[in-house]
Amino acid sequence: MKVVITGAGGQLGVDLAEHCTETGDHVVAVDRSSLDITDPAAVRELLSSVRPDAVINAAAYTAVDACETNADTAFAVNADAVGFLSAVCDDVGAHFVQVSTDYVFDGTLDRPYREDDPTNPQSVYGQSKLAGEIAAGPNAAIARTSWVCGEHGNNMVKLVLRLAANPEQSLAFVDDQRGNPTFTADLAPALRQLAVDRRSGVHHVTNQGAVSWYEFVREILAAAGDDPDRVRPISSAHLDPPRPAPRPANSVLDNGAWRAAGYEELRNFREPLAELVAKLAPHSTQTSV
Repeated sequence: MKVVITGAGGQLGVDLAEHCTETGDHVVAVDRSSLDITDPAAVRELLSSVRPDAVINAAAYTAVDACETNADTAFAVNADAVGFLSAVCDDVGAHFVQVSTDYVFDGTLDRPYREDDPTNPQSVYGQSKLAGEIAAGPNAAIARTSWVCGEHGNNMVKLVLRLAANPEQSLAFVDDQRGNPTFTADLAPALRQLAVDRRSGVHHVTNQGAVSWYEFVREILAAAGDDPDRVRPISSAHLDPPRPAPRPANSVLDNGAWRAAGYEELRNFREPLAELVAKLAPHSTQTSV
């Protein structure tokens, strides 16, 4: 497969490019320095030249709180650019895979969210990503995921390991937001599969296992051989300073469409978490606090 990967400098994009290359694909990986996806002419020039079989869009403006005061940028990157990419994909016969988010939901449901549940984003980020889903059009595959972590870029696993390296550091994380930690090592192959099979429609794609952020931090500490009791739970209302953008209290996604397509569910998050911690802090599991 000849595949263009946008956002190739980010934590998901790097793993996507590596995975597709390892499977034998011809990969054209572009980051924002080599392709401005908000420039329709630049998008058309690249895709018309490469004429890929698939385009996987891992580019996004993901600074959730900054989106609240930079709505124009959020919609330009997360929505308008998606429309440009999708339109040219249709013209050149490429299948388009768009990565989306749990933030398209308001988080008030008392069960995992299914693909056909009503959306109701509460933040500018979520609104821009939902607009991107619509802009992708009916032929695209929409992959909603959540709580993404990987070897590259910034994420919760890296933050916790960095904080925990200081034995005097106080750790407190919210226990009233729940979701599925999802790891790029597993997400990247899933996205490629959607491209290869030219799937369309919305698919929830996450690792299995739902936890609160507090519980996730406990799991990270345990995986690193540290004491999970170092972290204490707090409520979102007690965050200091408070977050500008509201977060969904329930971000748990049911991967029903993925299962219905005959795909095997991604692993329980604890397996790729252990693998990631071993890469990031290979000696940490040998000592305990």
